[in-house]
Amino acid sequence: MQEVSGWVAKLTDMVLAYAPKLALAIIVLIVGIKVINKLATLARRAMEKAGISNNITPFLSSILGISLKVLLFFSIAGMVGIETASFIAVLAAAGFAVGLALQGSLSNFAAGIIILIFRPYKAGDWIEVNDKFGKVEEIQIFNTLIVTPGRKTLIIPNGQVVESIVTNYSEKGFIRVELNVTMPYAESFPKVKEIIMEVLQGIPNVLEDPEPEIGIETFDSHNIVLAVRPYTHPDNYWDVTFAAHERIKAAFNQHGIQVAYSEGVEMGSIGD
Repeated sequence: MQEVSGWVAKLTDMVLAYAPKLALAIIVLIVGIKVINKLATLARRAMEKAGISNNITPFLSSILGISLKVLLFFSIAGMVGIETASFIAVLAAAGFAVGLALQGSLSNFAAGIIILIFRPYKAGDWIEVNDKFGKVEEIQIFNTLIVTPGRKTLIIPNGQVVESIVTNYSEKGFIRVELNVTMPYAESFPKVKEIIMEVLQGIPNVLEDPEPEIGIETFDSHNIVLAVRPYTHPDNYWDVTFAAHERIKAAFNQHGIQVAYSEGVEMGSIGD
């Protein structure tokens, strides 16, 4: 009986010693899971608003939720007195091995996370990366998909994007259309400038602010080369370009402006 009483006393002492920690751990577990699920939901909604693919947002939000739950598990284990050093060592070794095997993929994945956080661009933006120009169609886990004006889909690894200079033409909401137009030396520049400005003001999607810019760029052996610079939304770049070519040519014909072409200079060619 004394031996049984001793075991009961030890068990009672153990329960009394661990009960508060266990109760606190259970409370932290319940509250922690609810908070983590809420954070994962908020992260998923934020990614959807940012234009991230619906095929990716569940995956990323799941990774976030699992990572936070693992941290929660180690925190609770430490609260109740369980040694976590061995678990951490095993996970670290496994993570190191996986990291070596998937070094390139993990680099692109990490770059994708950086893009999502700092948002140098989003779906629908017109960007230029490594001399490749196009509209962002989708930001995937490992790659960014852009569609060129020629309807080609380019798949660019996110690691290359992060390491390169990215030009975002949609950031300011407008882009400058760069045209070169030639006029003969016999014509008056103020007159030709007025004609071109009137043409630009009549083209849909040419912005009033910033105002179109027209000036003399250089002198050719047969012509004066004018720089014509209207502004428009990136989505309307080519529509404005083609309309400007057509209408300026028609206006020149209407006003009897004869343009002599010299080698290497074409009316309405897009500048560099």
